[in-house]
Amino acid sequence: MFTKVFSFSILGIDAIPIDVEVDTKKASMPFFTTVGLPTNSVKESKDRVIAAIKNNGYFFPAKGYTVNLAPADVKKEGVAFDLPIAIGILTSLKQISPNILNEFGLVGELSLNGEIKPVRGILPIAIAAKKQNLKGIIVPEENAKEAAIVEDISVFPIKTLSECISFLENRITISPTSVDLSSIFSNERDNILDMFDVKGQYNVKRALEIAAAGSHNILMIGPPGSGKTMLAKRIPTILPKMTLDEALTTTKIHSVVGNLKEKQALVASRPFRTPHHTISDVALIGGGSYPKPGEVSLANNGVLFLDEFPEFKKSVLEVMRQPLEDGTVTISRAAQSMTFPANFMLVASMNPCPCGYFGSNVPGHTCSCSQAMIQRYMARISGPLLDRIDIHIEVPAVKYDELSSDPKGEKSIHLQKRVDAARRIQLEKFKDNPNIFSNADMESKHLRKYCKIDNECKQLLKIAIEKLGLSARAYDRILKVSRTIADLEQTSEIRPAHISEAIQYRSLDRKFWE
Repeated sequence: MFTKVFSFSILGIDAIPIDVEVDTKKASMPFFTTVGLPTNSVKESKDRVIAAIKNNGYFFPAKGYTVNLAPADVKKEGVAFDLPIAIGILTSLKQISPNILNEFGLVGELSLNGEIKPVRGILPIAIAAKKQNLKGIIVPEENAKEAAIVEDISVFPIKTLSECISFLENRITISPTSVDLSSIFSNERDNILDMFDVKGQYNVKRALEIAAAGSHNILMIGPPGSGKTMLAKRIPTILPKMTLDEALTTTKIHSVVGNLKEKQALVASRPFRTPHHTISDVALIGGGSYPKPGEVSLANNGVLFLDEFPEFKKSVLEVMRQPLEDGTVTISRAAQSMTFPANFMLVASMNPCPCGYFGSNVPGHTCSCSQAMIQRYMARISGPLLDRIDIHIEVPAVKYDELSSDPKGEKSIHLQKRVDAARRIQLEKFKDNPNIFSNADMESKHLRKYCKIDNECKQLLKIAIEKLGLSARAYDRILKVSRTIADLEQTSEIRPAHISEAIQYRSLDRKFWE
């Protein structure tokens, strides 16, 4: 007998509908075949399904079983097909009579005793179910809140195979899961970190505020213990609050990778990713035989912090050029090509030399590096990559008087208000450009329109380029940063003071390269 059950498969960070077709028939030699480009994890579902069926009191006769996952030209992976395959087999064997099977999508991993375990990618699956106009979706209980983020689709949580069968046969009633988005955003945004905790470093905090306001990439250069990591960890506290669309996109990525915390429904605070410098290029960018998002995508709409920047492999750093420019990363394989979002703010930190104390005023620490050692150390970061970082700022060692005094300066909430105001100006400015959300995203045609400067500003830029040897890309970066500084001051014109401050944030790399 033939039966069809609706389910879903993850493709990149989205889900596609899959028809789980089950056919049972008498056979002289019993068999169980799964077709439709299944991976090993899908093929292994046979043993889990058979054990779960038997351990829940149902009979599994020796017959011929063919399971087809359609469309057959799309590779299927994961364990989410366990539940629909089990329901399809029992229906085909006429051991159960589900009355509403064609109204629901089913996903879930089966344990050997019939318990339903959570699966990855529930949010994109719920979005796909909504597009299919299904009445609802049946998911593992642990995934229910995540799926319920999607409006206009009923999400029914289940714990066991028997409970799922009872629901489909209308023998029990299960209430759909609902979530309160406002409370989720409120709880997720609670942060114990605050920029106020950082003593001194007022010029660095200013640079971080500008970077946050325009979503500019930033590089901090300073000796060990100067507070670079401490400052970086507090950048998300001054970034604009996430919108629902941003939260949904970010949650989809984390859900597919399996990076959501237990019972976490939504990533409502900006991600802060800190990969170690031993990371591979595949782990950073994404990839694999079946492409998955990497760290640059997990940092989407948030911060990617690369500590000890020159210690990363050069090949790893160079593959970041595309996501830094385009905000996306494309993974190409023989069978398919996938594009993942990677719109992140890069924050990098490094020492000025291998020992860390070149040019510093730290008592008792004198640089022991030769000029050749320093040049080799700096050469680990290519010029083109450095040009893609808008702001370079020195982070000097904090003096004892500042360390021993009470914290001074502004709290993160005050900085965030100014950043929010500057971002609102930018969103209004770029409302007719759907792919531009901040000054850092501007291209040449936008610079001509929104970054017009007078003769005095042009003269400042001419001197900077001639004296510092800045590239054409660095020229564009200065204009972008100047526009952000003007937005923070809520002025429509870029003034010489804005240009001068922006030039300061491009000179550090030239200082070390000379």
